[in-house]
Amino acid sequence: MKIRYGLLGWAVCFSLGVATARAESPVYAIEAADLTGQMQSLQSYQGKPLVLNFWATWCPPCVKEMPELNELSQRYPQVQFVGLAIDTQRNVTRFLETVPVDYAVYITGHRGVQMMKSLGNTAGGIPYTLVLNADGSVAEHVIGQINQAELAHILSQLKN
Repeated sequence: MKIRYGLLGWAVCFSLGVATARAESPVYAIEAADLTGQMQSLQSYQGKPLVLNFWATWCPPCVKEMPELNELSQRYPQVQFVGLAIDTQRNVTRFLETVPVDYAVYITGHRGVQMMKSLGNTAGGIPYTLVLNADGSVAEHVIGQINQAELAHILSQLKN
């Protein structure tokens, strides 16, 4: 299942009381462990377009889209990509040995479900991809596996 909200959709959601991602977005307050176990803040990603992908090693659509997201991260170097794994450090480290990615991956564990819900994914389904403009406004969000061509089009239109 894919749910997509453009800017107009987010404005409607905001008017209905649903949390949205803006410059003061909770995205930048997220802290998660890096692959060495050190806590990192997403605050350092402010000011540039960002693709934030919630995923897990046990999720087949997540696993399938990882190489596509990695390819897009190479085609759009002006866009920052971050993977947030709703998983364990051990599982993610093993997974990345067989399916390497060139962008940052952090571990949220089960806290990631609540993080997604606070960002508009009330169903808590994964994969969940949130695309932010450089100013922190939401350009798109997708619940379910991405369509690589559609996401490429969105990335080409992002505000820097």
